[in-house]
Amino acid sequence: MTQEIWPKKPKLSRSKDVCDIVQFGSSIIEGAEPNDVDVAVIYNKIPLKEQLNQSQKIKEQLQKSTNKPVHIKSFDFYSLFDKSNFAKESILFGKSLLDKKYFANRLGLIPKVQIFYNLQKLKKNEKIKFNYLLSGKKGEYGLLRKHGGKLLKPSLIEIAPEKEKIFADRIQKLTKEFEVKKIFYS
Repeated sequence: MTQEIWPKKPKLSRSKDVCDIVQFGSSIIEGAEPNDVDVAVIYNKIPLKEQLNQSQKIKEQLQKSTNKPVHIKSFDFYSLFDKSNFAKESILFGKSLLDKKYFANRLGLIPKVQIFYNLQKLKKNEKIKFNYLLSGKKGEYGLLRKHGGKLLKPSLIEIAPEKEKIFADRIQKLTKEFEVKKIFYS
């Protein structure tokens, strides 16, 4: 279950030092069952103690919008892109609580997920089931139309990052031969 805080339009009191507040991780993935809500607060260059104080105030405000525990991580742009920050990719694929867009959009990037799949080892009827899964059958929409995905070419689908689990779980029921890649367009 997605813990979407951004549709609730929380009125967040924040200082001018806050560049963005980003929800990321499993709480934005549709079909996931997150244990918590991960939020990154991105600051202009200010002292760490001030970042922690401001982040705590933001956490208290956000906690009112969800029944899951909110975990806050504080970054300035330098620490966000440091090679030791293992959360940076997830944050780039996260959604801003301020403008409701992907955080990567601030950097001129468009995040997408591509799923490469191989149907060669499937029987003919299994391949037909796979096609119905993607395209639909008898007037019902398939995954691509329901969730805004695109078939770029045979064996390659492109989807929004938050739809990854929906597609991967359904595809995995028909074939184990698929690979998921996260990419950015500029």
